[in-house]
Amino acid sequence: MPLQALQVLEKKIERQIRLFELRKGIRLDDEVRFIRSWIEKPLSIGAVTPSGKILARTMARYIDPEIPGPIVELGPGTGPVTEALVTQGIDPSRLVLVEFNPEFCRLLRSRYPEAKVIRGDAYSLRRVLDGMLDAPAAAVVSGLPLVTKPLKTRVRLIHEAFRMMRPGAPFVQFTYAMMPPIPKALSGVSTEASERIWLNVPPARVWVYRKD
Repeated sequence: MPLQALQVLEKKIERQIRLFELRKGIRLDDEVRFIRSWIEKPLSIGAVTPSGKILARTMARYIDPEIPGPIVELGPGTGPVTEALVTQGIDPSRLVLVEFNPEFCRLLRSRYPEAKVIRGDAYSLRRVLDGMLDAPAAAVVSGLPLVTKPLKTRVRLIHEAFRMMRPGAPFVQFTYAMMPPIPKALSGVSTEASERIWLNVPPARVWVYRKD
């Protein structure tokens, strides 16, 4: 096939892919990144594919853009929840994105140049964010695979988060598991949950924790 005809065919295929992405609300390049990362380190990635738009929007709805302070996102991956937060009205300059995967960090910096992207282990949140916040956080939004961690690690993480958040600020976490990722019986912590989001793949639920 002549080079010019090949280039025309490549452009046609690319247009078809982009139309498919728009119809389905996904980015195929993000799907590939997630699958590759999951194969390499399955327990460090919260999902095989990025969070669906309905799940991301559900998480973002718990964040009030009018409440001042930084918004901390743990494990943003390729940024589907980040995008939902911006759509919700959060100024990207308020975002503090804590991501362990270096490829995802580079991607996030290119997509959200105004956000503060920090490469680090979110399970060591106090150390990673030491001196990084200029005010108490208005919310913490987590896409971490909490259920793969021991209960002690999960409880420590949420208490570290509460220490850097405004009183009553939400800690928003999604899970595919039927049980809450953090026990509802934590002293001084109120809990609420969304309906199960059946249209997500796999189905998920959003849990929200607040320090009383």
